[in-house]
Amino acid sequence: MAYKEIQKGIKPYDGKTFGTMIPGPFQRFLRTCKIWQFIRFIIINLKMLRVVAKSHN
Repeated sequence: MAYKEIQKGIKPYDGKTFGTMIPGPFQRFLRTCKIWQFIRFIIINLKMLRVVAKSHN
């Protein structure tokens, strides 16, 4: 019985108060641009190489 009283104060997701973020035009461009993706790929790989190099010393 106490469980049902606790549930009275909990409201289910109604879709009005919680919204998803929609990327703007610039963000969509960055996500689809092959040149920018290649640059990000190189940067991430360099960071990973640095972390691995530190762990092997």
